[in-house]
This record gives sequence, C-alpha cells and structure tokens, in this order.
Amino acid sequence: MRPTLRQLEYIVAIADTGQVGLAAASLNVSQPSLSSQLAEVETDLGVTLFHRGRSGAKITPAGEDVVRKARQILHDIQDLRAAARGGEIFQGRLRLGVLHSIGPYLLPGVVQRLHREHPSFRLIVREESTRDLDEGLRSGRLDMIISTPEDHPGAEQTPLFTEQLWAAVALDHPLADAGNQIVLGRLEGQTFLTLGAGHRLSYIVAGLATTAGGRVSDEYEGTSLDAIRLMAATGAGIAILPSIYASTEARRGTDVRLMKLQDSSAYRDIALVQPKQSKSLPGSEVLADTLKSEAARILSGPLAGL
Repeated sequence: MRPTLRQLEYIVAIADTGQVGLAAASLNVSQPSLSSQLAEVETDLGVTLFHRGRSGAKITPAGEDVVRKARQILHDIQDLRAAARGGEIFQGRLRLGVLHSIGPYLLPGVVQRLHREHPSFRLIVREESTRDLDEGLRSGRLDMIISTPEDHPGAEQTPLFTEQLWAAVALDHPLADAGNQIVLGRLEGQTFLTLGAGHRLSYIVAGLATTAGGRVSDEYEGTSLDAIRLMAATGAGIAILPSIYASTEARRGTDVRLMKLQDSSAYRDIALVQPKQSKSLPGSEVLADTLKSEAARILSGPLAGL
C-alpha cells in the first residue's frame, strides 16, 4: 500500500525541519534516498507536497493537508502498538505542549514523578504561545497541551486548576507597602508589564489595565515571566504574574513585592486539552491527576494564606 508508513514519516520529517537534508539526517537515511521517496509519494498522490529551493522545502497547501493526515495516521499506529501491549500513553511517547508561563514551574516535579512510576514513558515537551499550541493540537504536531481552555474550542478539556493573578512591584515602589493584597483600582495610572501578543495572559492583563485605568507597556513585551519580573524589579512597571510562578518565586526569595490582585477577573483557568475523539487517550486521566497534584503542592506554598 502506498504511501507506506515509512514514506509518511519522511514527509512529516521534511515538514518539521523545512529541509530535506535535515530530515534525512534526523531519520538516519541518505538525502538522495529521501528525495527519491518524496518524489515517489508525490507521483503516487498526484500532488506537489513541497516546493524545494535554496531556502529549503516549503510546504504547499495540498502538502499541509497531506502532512496533517500523515501525522494522524502515524499517531494512530502508535496508539495501536500501545493497545497491543495492553497499554496507554505511558507505554510509548507523548508530545505535550505547554504554555511558557506554566512549563518551567509545573513540569519538573511532574516529569520526575512520571519517570519514576513509568520508566519506559517518553515525554516530549514543547513550550509555546497559546496561538502556537492551538495550531500544534489541530495539525497533529502535539498530542496534548496544557493551556487556557477558552482558546481551544471544540477540543476535549480536563480542568486542572485556577490561578489567581499577582501584582509584582519593585521593593522601593510607592505601592510596595500596600499589604499582601491590593484592589485593582489602586493601580490607576500604572504601567502594566506582560508577555507579548499570542499569549492568553497578555489579553487578560490588557483587560485588567483597562479596568484599572492603567496602560500596558508598549516599550517592553516580555518573552518570559522571569523577564517581566526583572523589569518590574527595576521600577519599569508592574508585572502581572500567575500563581504557579508567583509561588515558585516566593519560595526562592524574590526581588519584587508580591500582592494578590483583588478583582473578579484577576485569574486564569488551566486545562489539559486534547483533540476531540470518541474517547480520551488511555492514561490521560492519570496524567491529569498528576498535574493537579503537583499544582496543588506548589499552590500550597508561602503565598497560600494571603
């Protein structure tokens, strides 16, 4: 039957790397062999999958559809093999996408526990923006994602936890003595610091700034929560930080003053999201429980009683 599973692996690798040579190296085959197989697939299907030139292999519109289907077929084969072993996601490999503002703080403990309890399990983590996570889930590039549920309509969602948002100011900021909690109205006229566009958090912060009568900085957009915290520490503005990060920061000692925002919209929900299908991937409920448990442990830290 053509195309073969191996040929499907070839075209997915080319799509992922954007280079025939890089794809060949990643699959441990020669470049001429891979090029020959690609030409054979394109002849069999009667379409051009990639435009090849000096700049690499650029996928065509028809190629995008074929690669999306190829990813799904290869994923289904992995599920079949796991099922044959009586398995679940822990019998093989899981490509997990996660928000930049969640992964480094939530996942270390989760990965450690999963490796201990399921030593044969391969977890491949990709930290991406909300927008890119949605694309990855829809294209089949990612099996599951940890993200804000409102950004992935139509997908299957398992709620994990809700994060309160915190204001972080420099230690010598006039609001640094406001106490452990602060009402949003006290931030009137202030400059809000947040992640760049493409992150749900940036939209939430923009809404808070509007309600407070403040403004979102147009001079600096952070690429990480650490970056915007450091900018707040220099007095450049007020960083808005979610609880998982704020709790982690409080544990290690902080260069900013943290205050819980008192407002009904100062929160974000986090869920484990996977494509809608007849039933959830076997073992996904175990993964969700592990994520919930680790989040609860982090959130029970120094900031819990504030």
